[in-house]
Amino acid sequence: MPTPKGAPILQWTEDPAANRLIAENPLALLIGFCLDQQFPIEQAFLGPLRMRERLGTLDPGRLAATDPEVFAVVFRTPPAIHRFPRSMAERAQGICRIVAETYGGDASRLWREAGTAAELHRRLAALPGFGPLKARIVTGVLARHFGVRPPGWEEVAPDFPTLADVTTADERRAYQAAKRAHKAAMRAEGAQHPPRRAPSRAVPAPAGSSAGSAGKARARRSPAARP
Repeated sequence: MPTPKGAPILQWTEDPAANRLIAENPLALLIGFCLDQQFPIEQAFLGPLRMRERLGTLDPGRLAATDPEVFAVVFRTPPAIHRFPRSMAERAQGICRIVAETYGGDASRLWREAGTAAELHRRLAALPGFGPLKARIVTGVLARHFGVRPPGWEEVAPDFPTLADVTTADERRAYQAAKRAHKAAMRAEGAQHPPRRAPSRAVPAPAGSSAGSAGKARARRSPAARP
């Protein structure tokens, strides 16, 4: 990966080969973040390695030209690359297509050629499976682990714990435990304070009003009211 710091050590999975791949291959890193949705971190970032093993390449041009049905089969073949194999296969292939067509097959150009953090954020957010929040997280990861720090990155990078704070397996497990605890607290808070049901805007017609009389007349004429 052509960045100022070179390839870092990222123990985001239990597989050393998968860890090296996401640290050294920019496309693998982007695909890993795409798969990091409703799926354990160590499984999501194992996905790029499984893609390479099953498809024989991580060349974005070749992957973009692959039959989408082949992609879908590769993603759902046990062990599945993701719990939502078809939709995630489409997103991963969409990233390959953008890298091939927009960045000349070099995923690192996405950040190397971004003049500002705002531009980097825009480029990341436009990728399938990303969006504004994930783009902020990846901006932080690139800055802290890879030394990619375009002007304004401090304002874009999150000020809460993310994978930008994780390098070792122990840090990953602590981060996951903190996320689980936070989600449990949010669920407990929701159970204690359920959202109030909005009051009905319908206002009953006063007794004796024309609306009330019309309603009663309709009820008398309704076939359902007849014996």
